[in-house]
Amino acid sequence: MTVKEMAAALQLRVLAGEEGLEKQIAGGYTSDLLSDVMGYADAGMVWITLQTHKNIIAIASLKELSAVVLVKGFEPDADTVALAIQEQITLLGTTEQAFEFSGRLYRLLYP
Repeated sequence: MTVKEMAAALQLRVLAGEEGLEKQIAGGYTSDLLSDVMGYADAGMVWITLQTHKNIIAIASLKELSAVVLVKGFEPDADTVALAIQEQITLLGTTEQAFEFSGRLYRLLYP
């Protein structure tokens, strides 16, 4: 499944990084601790977080993640958007809680 297909199926807003919409998704990872994501997320995963600062994009790029989903209606700051565009990391948004969204993503990826 591509990031674009996931975004459509789960009604996500594209906040930045439209260039990455065709990336394939290999799974998901939910965490708000940057060191946790650095240590355990695998390439191709979608990262679900409430963090909005530019370091999330740096880590997503380093780990070769397919996308980052911001939960609870949180909005990224301008530096985050600029870095997402530069690194071609798709940044998506939802008003759902991380727990709820993680469950919906899991059911979509593993029906």
